[in-house]
Amino acid sequence: MKTNLIKEILLLGLLSFGWSVSFADNLPQGIGDAVVQKMMQVETPKEGPAAVSIVKDPTEVGDPVGNRGPTTVKFTLEAKEVLGVLDAATKTTFKYWTFNGTVPGPMLRARVGDTVEITLKNNKNSDMIHNVDLHAVWGQGGGAALTNVAPGEEKTFTFKATSPGLFVYHCATPVIPQHISSGMYGMILIEPAGGLPKVDKEFYVMQGEIYTEGEGTDKEFSMHHMMDEDPQYVVFNGSAAALAGHPMKAKVGDNVRIFFGVGGPNLTSSFHIIGAIFDKVWHEGSIESTPLTNVQTTMVPTAGSTIVEMKLRVPAKFILVDHSLTRLQKGAVAILQAEGPDQPELFHAGKAK
Repeated sequence: MKTNLIKEILLLGLLSFGWSVSFADNLPQGIGDAVVQKMMQVETPKEGPAAVSIVKDPTEVGDPVGNRGPTTVKFTLEAKEVLGVLDAATKTTFKYWTFNGTVPGPMLRARVGDTVEITLKNNKNSDMIHNVDLHAVWGQGGGAALTNVAPGEEKTFTFKATSPGLFVYHCATPVIPQHISSGMYGMILIEPAGGLPKVDKEFYVMQGEIYTEGEGTDKEFSMHHMMDEDPQYVVFNGSAAALAGHPMKAKVGDNVRIFFGVGGPNLTSSFHIIGAIFDKVWHEGSIESTPLTNVQTTMVPTAGSTIVEMKLRVPAKFILVDHSLTRLQKGAVAILQAEGPDQPELFHAGKAK
């Protein structure tokens, strides 16, 4: 009960004061860091297997293709069902279904004209059949029909990357939204010829919903809540507030690119960064279109994506949220920390000089 109260103070503090440099700075001295540290403690349940972190490292964005020609690229995904930390603040666990043990799964990266070979393995310890549907594919089920794998099996298919863009992939085994909600989604970037322009930092963040039931800390999936589209958790990279306790890091002056997607299975995201403005937005991940400029909030549909870029002009703890802000209190919050000298000509306390 006490932990829940502290978490509410943290989240309400973010809502009330987050428009400044750091929500933690606005809590009583010493409380902010302590709360964040508490939120990120990975606990193990009293019985059964140890819970593990399933949080995808947002810096793992794959290798840029650069200025190479078309070639054959090969990717291996493994369906793994693991007991993961859902909410460290309340010591809550959940049985995740994942690609490669993280939520989201790995960010895959290829270029237009590449021949892409996808192998899907299903861990022998899994209970369920899994497959993968990539939205970048022209073909039956986006590859799902060719990758139905029982525990211990593996299958491979190949497709031609014809369309540049940032695309979602997910498991499409019935009940499809249950597999997605349990963590089986990720993104594949098909770069244009010549690749994307170089930036200082790239990050990979995906939003998803988790539907749970149960009175204890070991939560179970809730079909009832999913069918009512009533998630108990809305998360970035799999776990409640995980990317707040371990912020993404950059420097003042860096040009930052964020690959942002929504796994779903139901909610559209109003993606916003508190204290920043997107210099460029490639709506719905359409990277050959002309970007929108100077955008405050961009709508990202379920199973959709966006690419945003911005130059970090001031030092701050920029707060990533779904601006449907009640979802923040369900765990949808991340921090991008920009370190560097103050820029008083752009932002300072007190009256204008």
